[in-house]
Amino acid sequence: MFKEFKEFILTGNVIDLAVAVILAGATGLVVKGFVSDIAMPIVGHFTGGIDFSDMKIVLDEAVLAADGTIAKPENAILYGSWINAIINLVIVGLVLFIIVKAYNKARKPEPAPAPSGPSEIDLLTEIRDALKK
Repeated sequence: MFKEFKEFILTGNVIDLAVAVILAGATGLVVKGFVSDIAMPIVGHFTGGIDFSDMKIVLDEAVLAADGTIAKPENAILYGSWINAIINLVIVGLVLFIIVKAYNKARKPEPAPAPSGPSEIDLLTEIRDALKK
């Protein structure tokens, strides 16, 4: 059983998948940093200084205890975080589109192999002529 597992793990597909997952996680961190640190301040600048991550609809206010600590935290819908996630998705989609487009452009089409032997029409003609005889 260990031998089968070793063969499975060491196949190219599993290793490629592992590398892809690790790169996807790292790419996610880079894109998240780009969105939160670069894109959102620019969007906020053009929307009058709005910070989407602070946008929320408060359903229940926080309740403070007598000593000033929070006895019950606020209950809120954080739709600003959702807007950030949508912008993140659009940026990731755009980057993947550009990468795939560049890859397809760089990849050269393989020439079609030359047909070997007689064509299908030649074979059918020979069969027809043989049947006539």
